[in-house]
Amino acid sequence: MNEVSISVIVPIYKIEAYLPQCIDSILDQSFTDFELILVDNGSPDNCPQICDEYASKDNRIKVIHKEHGQLLSGRKEGLKNAKGKYVAYIDGDDWVDKFYLDILFKLAEVNESDLVVTGHFREFDGKIETIKPSYTGVFEEPEIKNSILPKAMYNGTFCEHEISTYVWSKLFKRELLNEVLFEVPGEIVMGEDAAITYTYLSISKKLTISRIPLYYYRQRHDSILKSIKNSTIEYYRLGLLKNFLELKLSPFLDKDNLNTQILYYLYSLILVRSGGLIHDASGNIIFNPFLKTKKNSKVIVYSSGSFGRHLISSISKSNFFQIVKWIDIDFHELNIGDNFVNPPSSIINAEYDFLIIATTNPSVFKSIHAELALMGTDPKKIVQINTDEKEICQLLQQLGFDND
Repeated sequence: MNEVSISVIVPIYKIEAYLPQCIDSILDQSFTDFELILVDNGSPDNCPQICDEYASKDNRIKVIHKEHGQLLSGRKEGLKNAKGKYVAYIDGDDWVDKFYLDILFKLAEVNESDLVVTGHFREFDGKIETIKPSYTGVFEEPEIKNSILPKAMYNGTFCEHEISTYVWSKLFKRELLNEVLFEVPGEIVMGEDAAITYTYLSISKKLTISRIPLYYYRQRHDSILKSIKNSTIEYYRLGLLKNFLELKLSPFLDKDNLNTQILYYLYSLILVRSGGLIHDASGNIIFNPFLKTKKNSKVIVYSSGSFGRHLISSISKSNFFQIVKWIDIDFHELNIGDNFVNPPSSIINAEYDFLIIATTNPSVFKSIHAELALMGTDPKKIVQINTDEKEICQLLQQLGFDND
């Protein structure tokens, strides 16, 4: 295949129910100068056949069947076979707007950018939330190095990124991506997008950020609850991520800034995956991040999203807190440890000690806090997450992050 403007790479594994919508949305693009590389990552369902059927009908599609590996291996295999000037990644259970590639390409070409970042939609159980970058513009290399990169992972408010970690909703230059992607260790399976995005950002000479949401990210019920199964292995993998980010970003950032950024980023990953209550290798709870709470506190948990589900699961297994109620404005038919989601209107202030808003996003926290206040929730009972840098540093040391 001759060189094209954009190579669209779709890693695929066990998503047969969603894959046709993803592929159809790409083939229906108003922009036509692209190739579509479908990477079957050893999927055991009907995904391989679906890929082959589409390829037989459209010569823009190239299918790669490979042995099963982590998501990163699929992204690498796709890039090895890419011919485009630019590369766009799309997850196989997501889909994109008709003008997705058209707008990405124009933003890159008009501004001669190495990296384009846009907004996206988050779809969860039929409800769609619009998520946009906090600012827009075209940024030259000095501003990237001096202003954006020092806040990329942690902008001073926990845990808010200046640039989102996701490789989707972005457009990369293939020649630059080749310099980055294949150096990311294959054992990194949590935070691999950050390893790619922030390393790539560090070598970019021009960045364009747009608020236009064009990508539909599907948060699935069957993929959201991925708790830590073996903490020793997971923390080892996070250690690899830490070492990689330090190696690649240390030439561009001063040591204190880099350490703080990585510290808070790792902490946010561990919080969500562990369900807030952090265990050691023996399964003992060594850190409770929810300020003011203590063992046997009667709590209400707000959020049926990723963090909320992990938290409910963690409490149910450990009995560290007494769960009074599980609430969310987005009602879902969920049951974890005999806990079911209720509407926020069901809260009675006298029945609980504390209310935990299970999110690491400060904007989301403020919004939920304000809505709960309108319904008469006692603001003194809403707890904050511990973000004391010294205590977090001690926690990571206790988990072994100072060890080689």
